[in-house]
Amino acid sequence: MRQSKFGLIGVAALVSVLGVAAVIAEAQQTGSGPKVALVIGNATYPDDNKPLAEPVKDARALADELRRDGFDVVVAEDLTKQKMRSEIDGFKAKIKPGAAALLFFSGYGIQTAKQSYLIPVDAQIWTEGEVKRDGISIESILSAMDAAGASIKVVILDAARRNPFERRFRGYSAGLASLNAPVGTLAIYSAAPDKVSSESNDGRSLFVTELLKEMRAPKLSAEDVFNHTRVNVSRASRNEQVPSVSSSLTETFNFAGAPPPAAAESRPPAPESRPSASLGPGPTAPPERPKAPALGAKKESPPAEPANSAEDFNKRGRTYAVNGDYASADADFSEAIRRNSKYAAAFNNRCWTRAVMGQAEDAIADCDQAIRLRVDYADAFDSRGLAYLKLGKFDRAIADFDAALRLRPKQASSLYGRGLSELKKGQTSAGNADLAEAKRIDPGIVQEYEHYGVE
Repeated sequence: MRQSKFGLIGVAALVSVLGVAAVIAEAQQTGSGPKVALVIGNATYPDDNKPLAEPVKDARALADELRRDGFDVVVAEDLTKQKMRSEIDGFKAKIKPGAAALLFFSGYGIQTAKQSYLIPVDAQIWTEGEVKRDGISIESILSAMDAAGASIKVVILDAARRNPFERRFRGYSAGLASLNAPVGTLAIYSAAPDKVSSESNDGRSLFVTELLKEMRAPKLSAEDVFNHTRVNVSRASRNEQVPSVSSSLTETFNFAGAPPPAAAESRPPAPESRPSASLGPGPTAPPERPKAPALGAKKESPPAEPANSAEDFNKRGRTYAVNGDYASADADFSEAIRRNSKYAAAFNNRCWTRAVMGQAEDAIADCDQAIRLRVDYADAFDSRGLAYLKLGKFDRAIADFDAALRLRPKQASSLYGRGLSELKKGQTSAGNADLAEAKRIDPGIVQEYEHYGVE
């Protein structure tokens, strides 16, 4: 064998490079690479009347959760421009090729020229030009994360607040701008682009509170966590605050690490965004099962590609169910279960579909299996509660709706189902209270239950 002129040193270097590349590739495929986070809470701005009540508390709470999830976390509070740049430089230095890097910022943010800037506490801003001088653009931080080799870049921003700086500009745009992010980015803003988030009364933002709840839920992908947070904040605020989620991830990422291989295919798909024309002003669908089509709703098209995996059949079945084609939905959910006998989401979706079609006994058997597979499955308890309600077994229905509400207290379908069950048992006061709360959370819930054949 001929030897390179570089001899053994050249061969060793090649092996080293190939070894590093293999490690990076494996980390990117499994989502199991190193995880680093920079968590910033800026609360004390001299231009404001008083310190913000939320950022420091929220930053500390989120940092604690990230540490439990295996992140190497740096927490920084009330950063000046110089300290903020220093912390970002240090954060970049800790990012290794193939890593997951997360940025959290709570404080004031401003958009100008279609970019969003995080504002340090010593910013002196009177004109829009000074935003670029004193602020730090989110896109520049993402570019630094990407350049350092992060395969997964996560951004969490609670910065869409009304602030004393923006009010000085003529014709300013409120809130933050849409994000222009590199591939491999998952981001959530506390409010939609150009909107501001609601003010809290208890010193803790609704956005971070709901985010932490979802991060603590087992087996959820990071995208699911963000989408569930969006839905829950929207419901709790009566659609006055609707967080924005964007993703260009090319792989699944979990905050607490990659799920075991056996669970990979049974993990439920991310919640689907429903057209606002069909369900009112905001997202109202339960996270992991279909929902009855609204009157006059625009039908969703099934995926053009052929279904090959269990997840493909489950996803297509959800689309059929949303469109009211329950026979096709049942067939696809059944095929998903045939391909993966431990697919809890498919069992739950078929349970819900069969309950709507009036096949309550078969529905209950499916939900029983879904709950055996996932003991904390709120949607499966909700679906089984519907089946028991249609059978007239009101005590069992109430027990299941209670179980769903312990896991997801603001779920309108469970509140409404429990309310109807309570009324059937003569519990008028409790029943009417549950119905009123359900309608407050989701005004379309009455029509939904009428579609189920339950009034």
